[in-house]
Amino acid sequence: MADREITEQDWADVQVIWDYHQLGHELRPVSAAIALGSFDLGVATCAASLFKDGYFPVLVFTGATSTTTIDRFPRGEAVEYRDHALSLGVPDEAILVEPRAANTGQNIEFSRQVLRQHDVEADSVMLISMPYMQRRAYATCVKQWPEVEVVCASEPVTLADYIAGIGDPRKTIDELVGDLQRIWRHAAAGFTIEQDVPVPVMAAYNRLVNAGFVSKLLP
Repeated sequence: MADREITEQDWADVQVIWDYHQLGHELRPVSAAIALGSFDLGVATCAASLFKDGYFPVLVFTGATSTTTIDRFPRGEAVEYRDHALSLGVPDEAILVEPRAANTGQNIEFSRQVLRQHDVEADSVMLISMPYMQRRAYATCVKQWPEVEVVCASEPVTLADYIAGIGDPRKTIDELVGDLQRIWRHAAAGFTIEQDVPVPVMAAYNRLVNAGFVSKLLP
């Protein structure tokens, strides 16, 4: 089943889930930004652009390595993100690096610690992530840091262009499906706040799981 052609129904279902993952927050100035490490360098590109647009004075890059990033970012996600942002003109003094986080909860927890260590009093933060990670990042931050106002942002890109940039449609669909499952699994475990999952989104999820897009599902 994993080798079957991706159908029009599959693509329609992926679009439903892609749209659900993104929150459509209106961007506004915040105390600090936290860019969540991943295999996607577009997160750092987006963070650099938003910094230069004046949305925040300080930017935390957070993330160690994982099985999906160790080959691409052997020095760690946060370190590679920092170097990319520097190459795009973000000044070094505006960047903080948090190189230990191994999951989204630690991204938030450890970044919060780094901001405190540098005397940054944050009453609002912008979470910058991959487009399909917005909702889970938001739910995690609200759970762990309820007193801060959260704005979510991602690289402004369509599903088709994002998949073309990654170059692996099946892997990207698996990632979207896996991130959706984590919305309710992480809430049940107490890691995040609960999020409503509309019936059409669950129907899309079930069809994609039945179609074999399961490599990123939790056991």
